[in-house]
Amino acid sequence: MTKNKTRVNKASVTEFLDSISDDAQRTDSYTILEMLRTATKVEPKIWRGTIVGFDSYHYVDKDGREGDWLLVGVAPRKGTLTLYILGGWDHNAELLAKLGKHSLGNGYLLHIKRLDDVNLPVLKRLLADSLKRAKRLAQAEARNQAEQSKR
Repeated sequence: MTKNKTRVNKASVTEFLDSISDDAQRTDSYTILEMLRTATKVEPKIWRGTIVGFDSYHYVDKDGREGDWLLVGVAPRKGTLTLYILGGWDHNAELLAKLGKHSLGNGYLLHIKRLDDVNLPVLKRLLADSLKRAKRLAQAEARNQAEQSKR
């Protein structure tokens, strides 16, 4: 059975973000880091070397593979900041319409080139709403796993 390659490691979040050569992207990454730290009230960890993740949940997929995954996170990529969240972003079309320049991918990815391209209060609200939803989904997954283990 294959293991999930995206796992927490002991790398320093600060060293990782400080290594971003683009000054604006580094600043934007730190801004999002603080937004997520405030929203989750947990300290970030590096996942697979390039994703700054907050909190985690355990999953079992439809094929029986299991692992841990971040609840919410950000990955500074070349030319974009990619935000991840359990359950995706598209459940809140109203806020997405007000967000500004962005794109969605794979259901759980939100791509933003620069924070200057988006409305920050709307992004904060979208993060807060999506995080509440993600926590509910993670709790439901945990309950389902507990029920199945009793069988």
